[in-house]
Amino acid sequence: MSPADLSTPTSQADAAASAWLLRVRGLQKSFGSNRVLESVDLTVGRGRVLALIGPSGSGKTTILRCLNGLELPDGGIIEIAAAADTDRGRAGQASGRGTNSAVPVSVDFTTKTTSKQLAGLRDRSAMVFQHYNLFPHKTVLQNVIEGPVVVQRRPVAEVTAEALVLLERVGLTDKQGSFPFELSGGQQQRVGIVRALALRPQLLLFDEPTSALDPELVGDVLRLIKELADEGWSMVIVTHELEFAREVAHEIAFVDGGTIVEHGEPKHLLRHPQQERTRQFLHRLLHPF
Repeated sequence: MSPADLSTPTSQADAAASAWLLRVRGLQKSFGSNRVLESVDLTVGRGRVLALIGPSGSGKTTILRCLNGLELPDGGIIEIAAAADTDRGRAGQASGRGTNSAVPVSVDFTTKTTSKQLAGLRDRSAMVFQHYNLFPHKTVLQNVIEGPVVVQRRPVAEVTAEALVLLERVGLTDKQGSFPFELSGGQQQRVGIVRALALRPQLLLFDEPTSALDPELVGDVLRLIKELADEGWSMVIVTHELEFAREVAHEIAFVDGGTIVEHGEPKHLLRHPQQERTRQFLHRLLHPF
């Protein structure tokens, strides 16, 4: 894949949208005696965007962390389909750690998982964190190339060339030698997005990407995420920005108490929710006073 392939829109994403990329069945997670996720089922199609909304502590972030293997579920199955030519990330390319996106990944957490299974799962997605999570002692460029070089074991020259293209795209070429403390919150989050893209994932995961930003910086990050969605990147986004979710997502799922209470197209779920709990949440969010 050339650097340009990472930033050029695809016209074939809609044709592949009917096929699923991510499928989750019966996902469960507890922290001690606290059951955080209770049999979560969800599906994300190729080139589609799923937005997760819900109150704080409902389990939204835990779902994302389980999808990426940052948290190990106690039960359930996570499947990621084999890469297709229409996927925006790696298509059928092996990484240096022995995983290959040309074959599907299926991890059953009700049985003992292997390190190879977890590597396969982690290699398919990339996370953009609420608080950026950049390495403070590394420059912008070093932050971006760390994962592809150290974890995926890709050539430094190749990764660096791709990273510079991506940094140019988000207007941060002149910041490649800067450290995170020298950047604004919006700039740090754009670096976080570039870092995720540099991993060539099939699936992008966003955990409340604007909640830590000053209000005037939110727009730039949301516009970048919308551009990626328009290009056909498959995404799961945790957000409290309902208007953004309405505009970007193909489907919204309302999460509460560790379960998906209801899900549907934005125009239906946000205007005509079927469950009383969803109606209560939306009313409080839209009418806080």
